Amino acid sequence: MLTEKDNKKTKILFVEDDIEISNMLKNFLITEGFEIVTAYDGESACEKFFADKYSLILLDLMIPKIDGMKVMKIIREHSTVPIIILSAKDTDSDKTLGLGLGADDYITKPFSIAEALARIKANIRRTTQYIPDSDEENILLTTGALTLNTNDYSVSKNGTQLTLTSKEFEILKLLMKNPKKVYTKKQLYSLIWDDAYLGDENAVNVHISRLRSKIEDNPRDPQYIITIWGIGYKLGDVT
Repeated sequence: MLTEKDNKKTKILFVEDDIEISNMLKNFLITEGFEIVTAYDGESACEKFFADKYSLILLDLMIPKIDGMKVMKIIREHSTVPIIILSAKDTDSDKTLGLGLGADDYITKPFSIAEALARIKANIRRTTQYIPDSDEENILLTTGALTLNTNDYSVSKNGTQLTLTSKEFEILKLLMKNPKKVYTKKQLYSLIWDDAYLGDENAVNVHISRLRSKIEDNPRDPQYIITIWGIGYKLGDVT
């Protein structure tokens, strides 16, 4: 269960039009120390998102007024807050589309309460571990035109700020801190998702592709994130 100190930082926006599922998960998360704000349609979700700050968003895709994919797109234009999709759609194409539009994780309905709680805590933990004490010194990592600040969770290229999701940031930080190391997809998944690797490469592939589209001059000819064929990925030797 979260401590009182943690509780102040863990407000979740829960967007779900199924009242039974909403109430069940909401009540359970409250007992775990989270503060839950609910929305039952996409229009209300957007209004509540812009009205407050959240540590995480749980988002059903099949919601009225504005569908979940559109809601996620709107949120991603303004925030890198972790987003976990809840959906009965469990095909690889659905998951790839959701991850490609900016989701950090994907939970397929029906799901267990234990699974949902584990994924929520993991995503919040990965984000909050980058929030330093106010007197902590900035730590800058630089590669080529890229500068990553581990203190304020920012990335810039030639002085222009880039908008990365939490997982994109974590992947880039991992590679920049270990420029000579080659990471397999299994290693990346285990380190970034903090979860057992089940052989599904979609999550890693989508996030690498999306990250390249943001940091590379030409994503088809990447210089910052290099593919080591048959093994995995490493940071490119960019000067």
